[in-house]
Amino acid sequence: MDIDDEENMSSSSTDVKENRNVDNVPPKEGGGQGAGEGTQLSNGGGSSSRKRPLEEGNNGHSKFRLKKRKKTPGPILPKNALMQLNEIKPGLQYKLLSQTGPVHAPMFVMAVEVNGQVFEGSGPTKKKAKLHAAEKALRSFVQFPNASEAHLAMGRTLSVNTDFTSDQADFPDTLFNGFETPVPSDASFYLGSNGDGSFSSSGDYGLPSSAIASSLSQSPLPTPSPYPAASGKNPVMILNELRPGLKYEFLSESGESHAKNFVMAVAVDGQTFEGSGRNKKLAKARAAQSALASLFNMQLDQTPSRQPIPSEGLQLHLPQVLADAVARLVVDKFSDLTENFTSPHARRKVLAGVVMTTGTDVKDALVISVSTGTKCINGEYMSDRGLALNDCHAEIISRRCLLKFLYTQLELYLSNKEDQQKSIFIKSERGGFKLKENVQFHLYISTSPCGDARIFSPHEAAQEDQGDRHPNRKARGQLRTKIESGEGTIPVRSTTTIQTWDGVLQGERLLTMSCSDKIARWNVLGIQGALLSLFVEPIYFSSIILGSLYHGDHLSRAVYQRIAEIEDLPPLYTLNRPLLSGISNAEARQPGKAPNFSVNWTVGDTGLEVINATTGKDEMGRASRLCKHAFYSRWMRIHAKLSSSLRSKILKPNLYHETKQGATEYQTAKECLFKAFLKAGLGAWVEKPIEQDQFSLTV
Repeated sequence: MDIDDEENMSSSSTDVKENRNVDNVPPKEGGGQGAGEGTQLSNGGGSSSRKRPLEEGNNGHSKFRLKKRKKTPGPILPKNALMQLNEIKPGLQYKLLSQTGPVHAPMFVMAVEVNGQVFEGSGPTKKKAKLHAAEKALRSFVQFPNASEAHLAMGRTLSVNTDFTSDQADFPDTLFNGFETPVPSDASFYLGSNGDGSFSSSGDYGLPSSAIASSLSQSPLPTPSPYPAASGKNPVMILNELRPGLKYEFLSESGESHAKNFVMAVAVDGQTFEGSGRNKKLAKARAAQSALASLFNMQLDQTPSRQPIPSEGLQLHLPQVLADAVARLVVDKFSDLTENFTSPHARRKVLAGVVMTTGTDVKDALVISVSTGTKCINGEYMSDRGLALNDCHAEIISRRCLLKFLYTQLELYLSNKEDQQKSIFIKSERGGFKLKENVQFHLYISTSPCGDARIFSPHEAAQEDQGDRHPNRKARGQLRTKIESGEGTIPVRSTTTIQTWDGVLQGERLLTMSCSDKIARWNVLGIQGALLSLFVEPIYFSSIILGSLYHGDHLSRAVYQRIAEIEDLPPLYTLNRPLLSGISNAEARQPGKAPNFSVNWTVGDTGLEVINATTGKDEMGRASRLCKHAFYSRWMRIHAKLSSSLRSKILKPNLYHETKQGATEYQTAKECLFKAFLKAGLGAWVEKPIEQDQFSLTV
């Protein structure tokens, strides 16, 4: 068995182990079982096929005979199109019209006359050609609203809840990570405000190059077809029954050695569908699944916790198509920056990135940031001049990279009239600036964020995983803090914790809020932070996409659901509910010790910046381009040009802390957030020692 096949074996298929006394019960006396003759298990249970001795002989060796099993009647097989047509119109004659192609791959065309009309069908065998002709004949006088119901009526039992763990299937139950969400009837969920559904193929990112636009223009979209279950059918088998003789083409191979990614394509009915996976078999299956979903409206994985959770706001893209594209873009950019993962700084536990889309076409997407890291600063290295990065977890660094990009875009707007058009910002009628319409930011994290989202979902969702069975347990939703110089999180204390500068310097552990908690904070306060909120309206992530350990119920609770009762938010601030999704090809777990460094890159940078997570600075002891001091310097320069059009008036900016406090609406929203956590009984937010922000600078 090769490595890929070992990786793809589901946990459930390894539960049954041969040659083992399963219940650890010692064999009964006289059982005659030697060391190599343990209990054999059959599909029906342990005892029904136990060998029994018949007679002694042959020099003391026992002769054995298998106990006869009662034959159980099998399922009643469905009638195919040929049989059904024969019942409706007995005695039909099928004629061979032609045979083409080479001897090893012939193509037959058969015809049948029904009601004075001739129907032709083709296939690699006469039988399959007859079957296709019968299907066409049936369709002519039996009308169905969609192809799936027609196939159902023709006796094609195609599986929704396919058992991917059966021996026949040879596919793991973790094969599909929620390919598409059950579709709501609201067509605007899929279309931009223009409603034209102008999607195009996205072959660059290993996405189905199908005519998405035509399927999206129907309003509402069809709901998933109600196929009865037929165990042992994987997507390739199902598609082959519907369209025999398909050829799969290998397109590409990419990814790190521990997380290879293969892309396969298949052409069906004139459309090309692509699928990716950690081996070619999985990639083929996903290409087949993509074709089944698009052409026959079949969703093979209905596990609740694996389904994408749609956003409440404007959604310009199909959830799974978007999620897979964003993940591919971030990983490919990281590959470019690390010389195809060969650089020593390619080592990582968690990879994160932000992707910007500016319309309905994911081919126009732009990677804004890429980062890695899993550690926080050691308390003794805290900076009282804003020169050290406190939190080097990948998603936190990616958001700081996004802040850097926002500063660049504001500077672009202010430089000259020509560049103003290139900026993502436009002037807001309420004062300050806002994002141009349809500009969206998508956060990708290679695994679930630490804290509440990850603590209850340490493994991939299994087929039988029906969601969180204990959503109201007291431990659910608690605020948690990262531990200094280590990995993992602990719940906050029940009483308000005030961290002091001298206390931390004397050895108290510096506490930093978990990534789950910070993302929940961004979903209320926005990703722009306090300083930028003086210039721009709140900006929220449109989607959060996880490369592994995606559990919809845990992630949604962690990033917004637990503070659903938040009240009294100032104007423009809201509880953002972004699209949440896993990806089709979940990333393999990263074994080994996490590196002590974090890397970051923002669009426009020449290369990676490497930061020592323990000190919050680079290896030479220099401040990061993402530190508070660097951002405050840029803020001051913009303020000098924009002081007349601030959203909140600040007369003379001085201390960093005072300037942040001047963003009154932002600070009000922050108080509402902290109150919501307290009111829900989830604990008190732990803030850093105030001395960290008591610095000033001159431009």
